[in-house]
Amino acid sequence: MATSKMYISRRALRLQQDDAHPLYVFSLTGEELLAIADVSRISRSDAGKLIGYQRPEVKRHIQDIVTYLNGNTVLFPNSIILALSSDVDFTQSRGPNVDDGLAAAGTLKIPLPSGKDSKPAWIVDGQQRAIALSKCNRKGFPIPINAFVADEVELQRDQFLRVNNTRPLPRGLITELLPEITTILPSKLATKKLPSAVCDLLNRKPDSPFHRQIIRASKSDMTEGVITDTAIVQMVEESLTSTSGCLFPYRDFTTSETDFDGIITVLITFWSAVKNVFPDAWGKPPSKSRLMHGAGIRSVGRLMDHVMAGINIKRPKAREAVEKELRRIVPVCRWTSGNWEGLNGLAWNDLQNVPKHIRSLSNLLIRTYVQSKGTV
Repeated sequence: MATSKMYISRRALRLQQDDAHPLYVFSLTGEELLAIADVSRISRSDAGKLIGYQRPEVKRHIQDIVTYLNGNTVLFPNSIILALSSDVDFTQSRGPNVDDGLAAAGTLKIPLPSGKDSKPAWIVDGQQRAIALSKCNRKGFPIPINAFVADEVELQRDQFLRVNNTRPLPRGLITELLPEITTILPSKLATKKLPSAVCDLLNRKPDSPFHRQIIRASKSDMTEGVITDTAIVQMVEESLTSTSGCLFPYRDFTTSETDFDGIITVLITFWSAVKNVFPDAWGKPPSKSRLMHGAGIRSVGRLMDHVMAGINIKRPKAREAVEKELRRIVPVCRWTSGNWEGLNGLAWNDLQNVPKHIRSLSNLLIRTYVQSKGTV
């Protein structure tokens, strides 16, 4: 015998900003919220496809919220933002004065999952608060909810990034999400979208020297990667946006047309040569090799702009030609031991990912390279 479907019914306001994605304002208790809503954790499928978008929970932050909620006086005005399944149903109230042209009053019915059914909502913003509410002593405490109807995970990711655009989201999380967003982004995020997509492909391509070497937010086991994705993104972004960068010619900023394959070819050619010239420093954690450190990646990236200016990547043995050029800097490099004589005797592992050290190391590598070629 089939069981009847159970629902949570709440008085709600509907704002019709978009015909396909109505927005609702209503209230739930902490228990009800976790009963209908999942957290879409960022991860990747076996095929490498990005799944979800949320950062891992921060236990200390959650406990701080729980402590506050268990206190004597509680004010909780911050709303939780949900993405609702299209299975929800809204019935507008009858009578006068239920629709003022901006919002309509009515009843929102949200189906409760049963058995193996998936939950009809996903938390877009407020996952830490939601978890804290489920753990506090005030089980029936009402909390404000803003919710929009969206079955598409792409729209959920888009809203997640926009909501958190001015908040300190982990850079690695932003880096991994950006390539999946197809809508128009705020300028600060838009400039990082292409470098983020390049970073993602470099990590996934088997012929890339960075294959599975880049630390990604979607990996639950963070031990496999050794290079932070932000270092790669910054290295690519600098070369793309500087008029003297070797990647600059591959992007037409007036039309936004990009030779993506050309960019990838340049990066794989150059960094494969780096891997071959410095095999003992490649693939190790930054604590054992400063080549894999943010300072090393960005400094060698600036050297890349000088080296690749004289390399035709379409010619045979382009990588071998790059290796020949890179050997010019080998005598001054101290990636895994010793002291950088050209940096006032700085110990190899005292090199830090700060502007001063990146600038000094970049200058040393470029100066050594240019002087070895007999140019001024």
